[in-house]
Amino acid sequence: MTAGMPFYVSPEQLMKDRADFARKGIARGRSVVVLGYDHGIAFVAENRSRSLHKIGEIYDRIAFAAVGKYNEFENLRVAGVRYADLRGYSYDRSDVTARGLANAYAQTLGTVFTQESKPYEVEIVVAEVGNDVEDDQIYRLTYDGSVADERGLVAMGGASEQIEERLTEQWQPGLTLAQALQLAVAGLAHDPAGGADRELGPDALEVAVLDRTRSRRTFRRINGALLGQLLSEDDPTDDAPPVDHDSPRQAASNPQTQRHGDEPTPDSD
Repeated sequence: MTAGMPFYVSPEQLMKDRADFARKGIARGRSVVVLGYDHGIAFVAENRSRSLHKIGEIYDRIAFAAVGKYNEFENLRVAGVRYADLRGYSYDRSDVTARGLANAYAQTLGTVFTQESKPYEVEIVVAEVGNDVEDDQIYRLTYDGSVADERGLVAMGGASEQIEERLTEQWQPGLTLAQALQLAVAGLAHDPAGGADRELGPDALEVAVLDRTRSRRTFRRINGALLGQLLSEDDPTDDAPPVDHDSPRQAASNPQTQRHGDEPTPDSD
């Protein structure tokens, strides 16, 4: 008699099960740290892949970082780029803001969490660099569409609470890029179980910045010898040297607008 009866699950239990499922998926990934420094916002991720990025450019002054399932947060990043391009083209480039993008992401994540059979196993940060430190914006979005306006720094991933607690004790406004990166790497290398800290070299890291001193395209990847110098306590390098672009078209955010034959910029993906 009971074979044809549907199972009943209370809404509270259903939401709890979905949240637990998403958190477990996120916890399996390596952490990402986003923190401010004197000239902008730095993004540091433990990522040995050279092609599957956790950090990406969205628009002139906006960048994206994520943890969780790559295919899910990559779809969100691409959707964010399309949203920014369409809004900037339809209205004005200044109308593309991290706040607007965070609201759009929140609606998408919230809809998927409540209506789809499986929530997104992702946690993302949308950051926008301002003309000064007070204007910087960092928004953290979780799998259910919740949005938090963070100030200064944020950590995501399995050990985010321990990393953020450790970073909060040492971070302060006005750090140089080298100091901020060294602090972030020390947080990522910390063993939350209480063991010895791991060694994380440049090859194990993905690093990018939003540099407010750049005229238009503020996003820049930091890798190779420069990253090694910034992470070395014995090297006096404390900031990324400026890069001169050959043309406004080459400096554009969208690679499709670059003329054929332009030399790639050192910070290109």
